[in-house]
Amino acid sequence: MTNTLYCFGESGNAYKAALALELAGVDWTPRFVDFFKGEARSPEFKAINPMGEVPVLDADGVILTQSGVIQDWVMETTEKLGGEKPEHRREILRWTIFDNQKISGMAGPLRFMMNFLPEEKRNADVNGFMAGRLKASLQVLEAELSNRDWLVGDALTCADISCAGYLFYEEQFTFDRADYPAIDAWLTRISEMSGWKHPYDLMQRGLPG
Repeated sequence: MTNTLYCFGESGNAYKAALALELAGVDWTPRFVDFFKGEARSPEFKAINPMGEVPVLDADGVILTQSGVIQDWVMETTEKLGGEKPEHRREILRWTIFDNQKISGMAGPLRFMMNFLPEEKRNADVNGFMAGRLKASLQVLEAELSNRDWLVGDALTCADISCAGYLFYEEQFTFDRADYPAIDAWLTRISEMSGWKHPYDLMQRGLPG
């Protein structure tokens, strides 16, 4: 089977998919999408994903889009990262939706605007609003991880990968690990898993490092 992940290093959503593939031991190949030069909006790419976004997984001809969908495919296909316990699937889905709306949904655009958007287009009020929403969501995550090592069950699942995706990036987006000791310890546990890699080691960057 040939599994090709359309991705680029700066995308936290692509990282969630790539890391799930990597940690589950799936044989996959990254296919760099030059997002910063508009490739994701090109007719050729939109023929693959009309949403014009990464990640996209071509799983031997089956096209899957959205990081949560790809992670669910990984769990179902490999019976790893939560897929081995069907009773955990809804709880993993709950945290995946929480992440998409509350953590990545704020961290992704905030990090983009603070680091990759031209300075003259940055809006301090918008950034402040998103930073506040992100902080509130991280406080929920911090409280949960103060009582447990993993978000679902007693081992790493795609719930952890989803919620942690953007938190491994060093670019400034108002998140400081020192402010969240339980999250900090959790990120360390994840990074100590066999096969873990930093996003820029898994996928090609679109901008110079």
